[in-house]
Parts: sequence; structure tokens; C-alpha cells
Amino acid sequence: MPFQKVQSEKLSKAVVRQIELLILRGILRPGERLPAERELADRLGVSRPSLREAVAELQDAGLLASRAGAGIFVADVLGSAFSPALTRLFATHDEAVFDYIGFRRDLEGMAAERAAVMGSDTDLMVINKVFQKMEVAHQKRDPSDEAALDAKFHLAIIEASHNIVMLHMMRSMFDLLRDGVFYNRQVMFKQRTTRASLLDQHRAINVAIQARDPIAARAAATAHMNYVEDALTAQKKTDENEAIAKLRFDHETQS
Repeated sequence: MPFQKVQSEKLSKAVVRQIELLILRGILRPGERLPAERELADRLGVSRPSLREAVAELQDAGLLASRAGAGIFVADVLGSAFSPALTRLFATHDEAVFDYIGFRRDLEGMAAERAAVMGSDTDLMVINKVFQKMEVAHQKRDPSDEAALDAKFHLAIIEASHNIVMLHMMRSMFDLLRDGVFYNRQVMFKQRTTRASLLDQHRAINVAIQARDPIAARAAATAHMNYVEDALTAQKKTDENEAIAKLRFDHETQS
């Protein structure tokens, strides 16, 4: 018969499984420092030798990393998805930029829809809190804080979708998302009404999610990315026209 005696699990294995799940679920994030050994052992209710054994196993698995004199950190297991050079390349070529917007439109529409259904009450509170911070930052002349919160708002929605694969894929793309947000805003802020329109669009997404209306949430997220695409297309055409106009002006000046 294919039965074996039931054995109690080693404490270190239980610690390993708990930390793995915290990383898998996106609660412990890449680069985050774990509590000091004594404190962490107390929180987990295990001995320090058991904790050390678990940490060693997680380090061997590439999930934790030690830094001399600094402690134990969650390894940056997601950071290699796109190198800084490739991220810059994406941001400087229109084909990649518009493909990126299309990708975000599809994924974030689905994430908003899922967040409206799957998000817990606390998830929705987080999304709403980030949006409230966006409203405050909107009053500042410098748009940098608002742009950073823009990225945080979208990631909060993805976290609330409770799809582990989607979460880690987008976490791995955070630099691309963040740089995409800054790039989009840098270009679109040349148009006076854009900043207010973007805030209104994020408000519509938030309202739909808070109302737990998945259809409206997806529609609002899709409309937001459509606006971004249209605004960038319009600005690209404006820049091309200006470049031609400057050539004509230089020619007339030299004639």
C-alpha cells in the first residue's frame, strides 16, 4: 500500500513555506529587509537555529540575500526582466512605446475588472488612499509626485486583482511602468488640459472599482489608456509639424 507514516514538519521547513508564500503573494517585496534575527524568530515562534536553517535554504534557492553589515533582504529576483538599457530603448522608439501602451491597456483593463470583483475591502481602501494622495499632489505645480503616485495607483489595482502571475509580471516591469508614466506625462503635459483630464480618468477608475462594477472599471481603465495613446499621437504630430516649420524658418532666414 502506498502509505507512509505521518511525520511532523521541521520548524525550519514551516518557516521556509511561510516566507515563500509571503514573497509569492507579493507581500514581501524585492529589496525589502527582513527583521533582525531575534525579532523574526520571536514573531515566527521558532528558535534562532531553526530560523537560520530556513534562511540558509531560502538563500540557496535565490529568494533571500544577505548584505554584509546590513541584514537579510528579499532577493531582487524580478529585477532582470528588462535591463535599464532596454527600458531606455523602449522609451525612445515610437513603435515600442505604442506597443507598450497597448499592452498596458489590455492588462490593466483586466486588472481593474478583477480588482472590482476580487479585491478585498482593504485592497479597495489602499487604491482609494493612493488616489486621494494623487488629488493632493495634483495641486502642486511640479507634477513629479503625482506621476509617481500614478504608477503606484496602477500597481495597487494590479495587486488587488489577486492574480499572482499578473502581479509578479507587472512587478518585474515596474521600471518600465514607472518610466512609461513619466515619459507619457512629460510629453502630454505640454498640453494644458491634460493633467486635469488624467486625474479625472483615474477618478473614474477608482469610482468604478469602489462601486465593485467590473464592467465600468474595465471601461474606465481602457478609456484612460486610449486617451494616453491619442494624446501621445497628437503630440508626436505636433512635434513633427514644428520640426518642419523650423526647417522652413531657417531656410527663409538664410535666403
